[in-house]
Amino acid sequence: MKIIAYVLVGLVLLVLLAGLGLWLAYRAPDIPLETLKRDYGRPNSAYADIGGGIRIHYLDGGKKDGRPVVLIHGFGDNSFSWDGWTKVLGATHRVLAVDLPGHGLTDAPADYVASPDRLADSIAAWAKKIGLGPAAVAGNSLGGATAWLLAVRHPEQVRALILVDAAGWPMPPAKGPPPLAFRIMKYKLGRDIIASIDSTPLIREGLRGEVGDPKVITDPFIARWAALQRAPGHRAILMSLGGGSTPASDAVLANIKVPTLILWGEADPLITLPAAHKFNAAIKGSELKIYPGVGHLPMTEIPEQSATDAAAFLARHPQP
Repeated sequence: MKIIAYVLVGLVLLVLLAGLGLWLAYRAPDIPLETLKRDYGRPNSAYADIGGGIRIHYLDGGKKDGRPVVLIHGFGDNSFSWDGWTKVLGATHRVLAVDLPGHGLTDAPADYVASPDRLADSIAAWAKKIGLGPAAVAGNSLGGATAWLLAVRHPEQVRALILVDAAGWPMPPAKGPPPLAFRIMKYKLGRDIIASIDSTPLIREGLRGEVGDPKVITDPFIARWAALQRAPGHRAILMSLGGGSTPASDAVLANIKVPTLILWGEADPLITLPAAHKFNAAIKGSELKIYPGVGHLPMTEIPEQSATDAAAFLARHPQP
């Protein structure tokens, strides 16, 4: 029995040493925000201080006198992933792609505890800060949850809603195991490790597993994701996401009275198709369009087609 005990202790020590070796190999310090602004900021980058140490970054493009459309990215993502939509919608609309706290070039304190409810409130504060009236709002994944919660909590800010593979319902069974990063994040130790390392390999594995065609997730796309997540405080905020928010339900979504379009990748392995039908059934008068062979990121996988569908929907529902 003693021999078995020694062997087990030895195996545990080997696992711990391997984990320590991986942490030492991949640990990465924060990248100063000014460095990231230099590398990724654009001429149409703008900033708005909404208080509490939060300075929202957003891309303000398209037709300056057009009706505004706000685009909200998903978990770990950033405003630049909407470039394909900005190109299409910008011909007729003012397009504002925003970075949530803990994402992109937005500055926020590391102790900001994020939830979709709080993120929706932050977007409302940003919209009021820049003097933005009622706007069409589109969101993907976490950004989709933020968008529909904005419509529920701050209906005066939303004139139309577009949900793109939106989060919010209790998660239906995924197609296959979740990305490794999400499995690691289930545990506090795992979250602590991710908050201190270069997560490029996890991002690559996660993103390419979430889309229909992995080739659309290019190395520069991954590098931008990884770099922007290393802004000061971002990784800690990302690890705080996930709890304490209003879940989707028929009763909550019945409060949404604006025209709503639901766009969904039929092959989304992360938020599977039943969630799309739940949104469609719960939001009265909503429209649903499903893309065969497309995964979790239609705005990246089929940017022109999904943006054209969004533009057609907005044309059918012009601002009063």
